[in-house]
Amino acid sequence: MPRKKSVNEVPVDKLRWRLDPATLSFETTEDLKPLKEIIGQKRGVEAFRFGMGIDKPGYNVFVTGTSGTGRMSTVKKLLEEMAKKEGEMPDDLCYVNNFKSPEAPILMRLKAGMGSKFKQDVRDFVDTLKKDVPRLFESQEYLNRKKEIMQEYEKSGKSFFKDLELKVKEEGFALVDVQAGQIKRPEVMPLVDGNPVHIDQVEGMVEKGRFPKEEFEGLKKKHAELREGVDQIFLELRDLQKGVQENVEKMDRLMFEKVATQVATPVKKRYNNKKIDQYFADMLDDMTENLQAFLPQAQPAIPGMPLMQPEGDPFHPYQINLLVENGDQKGPPVLVESYPTYRNLFGSIERVVDRSGVWKTDFSKIKVGSFIKANGGYLVLNLLDAVMEPGVWPALKRSLKTKQMEIETYDPFYLFTTSGLKPEPIDMDIKVVIISDEYMYHVAQHYDADVPKIFKVRADFDNSMDKNDDSIRQFAEFIKMKNDEDKLKPMDSTAVAALVEHAVRMTGRQEKISTSFPAVTDLIREADFWAGEEGESLVREKHVDKAIEARIYRSNRVEERIQEMIDRGTLMIDVDGETVGQVNGLAVYSMGDYMFGKPSRITATTSMGREGIINIEREADMSGSTHNKGILILGGYLRRKYAQDKPLTMSASIAFEQSYSGVDGDSASSTEIYALLSSLSGVPIKQSIAVTGSVNQKGEVQAIGGVNHKIEGFYDCCCHLGQTGQQGVMIPESNVKDLMLRKDVVEAVKKGEFHIYSAKTIDEGIGILTGKEAGELKPDGTYPKGTINFLVNDRLKKLAEGLKKFGEEEKEEKKKGKQKKEKPKTDNAI
Repeated sequence: MPRKKSVNEVPVDKLRWRLDPATLSFETTEDLKPLKEIIGQKRGVEAFRFGMGIDKPGYNVFVTGTSGTGRMSTVKKLLEEMAKKEGEMPDDLCYVNNFKSPEAPILMRLKAGMGSKFKQDVRDFVDTLKKDVPRLFESQEYLNRKKEIMQEYEKSGKSFFKDLELKVKEEGFALVDVQAGQIKRPEVMPLVDGNPVHIDQVEGMVEKGRFPKEEFEGLKKKHAELREGVDQIFLELRDLQKGVQENVEKMDRLMFEKVATQVATPVKKRYNNKKIDQYFADMLDDMTENLQAFLPQAQPAIPGMPLMQPEGDPFHPYQINLLVENGDQKGPPVLVESYPTYRNLFGSIERVVDRSGVWKTDFSKIKVGSFIKANGGYLVLNLLDAVMEPGVWPALKRSLKTKQMEIETYDPFYLFTTSGLKPEPIDMDIKVVIISDEYMYHVAQHYDADVPKIFKVRADFDNSMDKNDDSIRQFAEFIKMKNDEDKLKPMDSTAVAALVEHAVRMTGRQEKISTSFPAVTDLIREADFWAGEEGESLVREKHVDKAIEARIYRSNRVEERIQEMIDRGTLMIDVDGETVGQVNGLAVYSMGDYMFGKPSRITATTSMGREGIINIEREADMSGSTHNKGILILGGYLRRKYAQDKPLTMSASIAFEQSYSGVDGDSASSTEIYALLSSLSGVPIKQSIAVTGSVNQKGEVQAIGGVNHKIEGFYDCCCHLGQTGQQGVMIPESNVKDLMLRKDVVEAVKKGEFHIYSAKTIDEGIGILTGKEAGELKPDGTYPKGTINFLVNDRLKKLAEGLKKFGEEEKEEKKKGKQKKEKPKTDNAI
């Protein structure tokens, strides 16, 4: 005889929303065009476009949403679209040497693509001078001019010595060239017997008596006077030589400046930039002071011995440090910095060790990061990555507030972080996009006062979208787009329908479709793989189902082990029979990448007492705050329902049996009430029906999460322990719209092998679990005899009366005992 269907049983057509492939307007995805727009994120996309479009300070964007909703891919797509529309390319950036203050390099901003040309032009300019200047100093014109100057110097020198020589001869002396090291110097010597003799030798002759002493004294005086004249002439010659040297250097500078100016003029005209003109002027001044760099190197004095070269390239100061080159850009740059260390984001000033072991640096060691490379465009960062790196978050905020970036070396593990350089700051015009989850966004808003000032726009991405014909069509076009991008096999309409149904299940709501497109994309690829394994050119529904099953199998080892423990009786679960004060609750286990449901035995015992409801999990410090709240609500429900005409005086204990890892959540609060009502009424509960649902103090059963996993978990248990046709799950009525059960569970319900019940109130639920009516309160304040509420109320009344009677008896006994102690003793002495 077929089982009579309960009015609370959920119809089969409400257990799973199905998309009929016949309602789709295509046979395969080849009939579709790839998706071009962004779907399911209208709020987030509008906010993002607003933030990127408004050109005012502080309008950077904070993108929030659950991981896996395609935030990064959506942001990149939107920014690339905006970059194409804008078309304006930012300037190239260069640092050049500051010849007057080398510690403060100068920043050059040039139009996009001109930076590399400027660098090449300066290099060509220096190379040209390196070739032309040596030839200039070897030219006949230069040599003739220099010869004229030297001849004038020699002529002046000879005239000095000619006059001196005549005077020396008149005084009886002679000028003799004396070699002193590598220098020849004329020496005044007296003539003795017609031959020049050194004054010291003449003094020796005087001592030997070979030369008159009186004559020597006069000779000595004249020698001193002549010697003074020679020294004076040498001083004059030195000044003359200095003047000659200055004239030669002046001539060298004039000739160099003439040539260098001729070479530099066309370069300066090409750029027509005052800053570049000043740079060339300063560079030419520095070159003029260091002309020896252009001259051929001297040969070593000793053949075979290498000549000591000065350290470094003498032309290094004349290089251009090209920081950012935007010549190849088609529009504003879009950069995603996935590893935002301080160096990668803001750059650094590198240092090198010279021969003497001293740290050195200069303008050419300045390196930029992605923040400066994205100047004039967009930079995307992950908040968690940025705040984890030392110094990154403060530097980012400072740059966005001041709209300037000062490049410096940041090394938190180095004692002395000063670089010795202070480059000219770079004016920043950049939009920064920070990607974060909702929790981190609120933390940043609460604890960092700068965040609301510099990130004024929040683009919040949802994890689901409304399910309608348009969203289903867009979902199918998304599948087509991914097929084209990854060169996958086309899908037929049954496969698309299966994917849409799975996306609906992912949201936990029948009226929504998941926007977790990365997860959907993975499923598309995996279904394509299984179709390829079967050698088919078209992906069908069975391949999507296979991909889902394979993904579950890869992650459900723990679920299988728990089921094995239930099968062998280690974890005690009854799926048949009736028991007083015992009910099968349902719990969801989350393993990170996988969720599943399993039943858990909940028991309740009641007795006379005043302790009220004892939560054993709480007493053992294994209960979470939400579960504790559910227990307290349970007490409120009992007081409202049964304690209006008497005190609620009982002791009740509730426990999750064989639970050793803690319990939280209020989804079992209705289950605990059913166990209590069963214990109080003495009416057994059907163990074939598992229960889930939270409850309020009015006795209304409220929605819970994970309803599909819970139902499927109990169904799997029943399959392993043996189906009776009476088994099922009772859920809150408000969860019916969330049902997207597995196809095998739906089929079992259709065959009458499994049942899904819905309950709106505790009274409805206890009736389903016990087969007895709960009973409604009559006007006289009583419940119909034989109903659950009557039995519970009667038991509570008896407990209260029993406790009162017990208290009175105990009080009477105490009173008698006290009187007995106070009775006076008899006087037997009379």
